[in-house]
Amino acid sequence: MKNFSWGHGVVIALFAFIVFILSMMFLFPNGQKNSEMVTDNYYEEELQYQDVIDSKKRADELQEKPVYSQDTNGIKITFPQNYNNSDTTVKFVLNRTDDQNLDIKKSVELDANHTFIIPAQVLKMGNYTLRLSWTKDKTDYRMDYDVIWK
Repeated sequence: MKNFSWGHGVVIALFAFIVFILSMMFLFPNGQKNSEMVTDNYYEEELQYQDVIDSKKRADELQEKPVYSQDTNGIKITFPQNYNNSDTTVKFVLNRTDDQNLDIKKSVELDANHTFIIPAQVLKMGNYTLRLSWTKDKTDYRMDYDVIWK
């Protein structure tokens, strides 16, 4: 057997480093992380974002705000009971944080109890951002909620 010298140690260390770098490239690929943009029209929506800020501020100033709850039927959005839903349009966007193919975007009508339900059949387990926007008497309002559907 040959004597082990410092030259052999340098070669072994260099080889170990190369194996480590290659294993990081193949074992932890960058493709596991989804890097989609939240919206396809990002720059156009950014220019109109002041309207969103104003809508959120108006919604924060309301005495009674819409609330959401979850049960086995789905996600239920409830507006205040004294809310007159004539001349009101309600829209929601349910953005999936990791897959835009699971996003849901709809305009809905409130029922007699001032509620609407997003059915459980269209929801997949995971994190969502619920963007609730409504127009009442030509005034826009918007609230955002973080939702974890289990």
